[in-house]
Amino acid sequence: MKELIAGFPGQIETSLGIADASPLKNTLKTPRLIVVSGLGGSGIGGTMVADWARPHSTIPVLVNKDYSLPACVNENTLFIACSYSGNTEETLEAVEKARSAGASILCITSGGTLEEFAKTHGYDLRKIPGGFPPRACLGYSLTQLVDVFVWLGCLPESYRSKMAEMVSVLRESAPDFMREGQALATHLHGKMAVIYAESSIEGMAVRFRQQINENAKDLCWHHVVPEMNHNELVGWAGGSAKLAPVLLRSASDYPRNQTRMNIMKDIFAKHTPHTIELHAKGEHPVEQGLHLIHLTDWASYFLSEMRQVDVMEVKVIDYLKGTLAKS
Repeated sequence: MKELIAGFPGQIETSLGIADASPLKNTLKTPRLIVVSGLGGSGIGGTMVADWARPHSTIPVLVNKDYSLPACVNENTLFIACSYSGNTEETLEAVEKARSAGASILCITSGGTLEEFAKTHGYDLRKIPGGFPPRACLGYSLTQLVDVFVWLGCLPESYRSKMAEMVSVLRESAPDFMREGQALATHLHGKMAVIYAESSIEGMAVRFRQQINENAKDLCWHHVVPEMNHNELVGWAGGSAKLAPVLLRSASDYPRNQTRMNIMKDIFAKHTPHTIELHAKGEHPVEQGLHLIHLTDWASYFLSEMRQVDVMEVKVIDYLKGTLAKS
């Protein structure tokens, strides 16, 4: 896992080359609806890109994480199926339903049944390198989605060019990311992380939560501002020093949400001394997003070492899939 996290910038670079070599020929370029379907490490890129597209895209973007589809999926829909292994059963069932609904389909995968599906039906395929845990290959899938959304006109070209620029930035800053990630893990060790972010970057909070779950084998939760100010904040009356609030912040946060987070810190301080803020570096959303992804990925890795757990194993998921296969 350590090598895979360190290889994040290389994944972006490789994936940009795959995008350049795989022009979209059969994908609807003027959809009325975009649905990105995927789960876990395969699907988090869709959540992030949908967050980024919200201020730019005049086409509605839905993120689907289930077997079923919204009834609005039809021949005017672009359905993007994301499954790293190509064998995620929820995504395979959803993409069959999208085909039955007449949607235009694009598949992003390393192989498996989804690759066969794309080739059988003549759908565009973006094939990425396989053989690794999906959560450790976000650089491949996220880059493909950014490229596709730029092609669709749902993101400015700057999002793709910034992805390319960040390859060297991430590599040159590798020692800093590892040092800061280890410090963050030290802060969180022995506590439960409670991750908060502005709703515009919820995908980054979800990603951190998922990495703590899978890499560090620990529970945590996340919520977004301003929504949590209308419900969860009251629950902090039951807060304790066992909790460590983590605020993901950037200079791009809406001013009123910045004020809200400052007030939240004061409220948390009445119950725990362990609040920490992570300030995303850079001015562009891609710079900020990739900074938070890489930093928190390293934190989850070092947290796994401190907890003395196997960062790679996911036996409980294997058990679930095996039991499902028998039913």
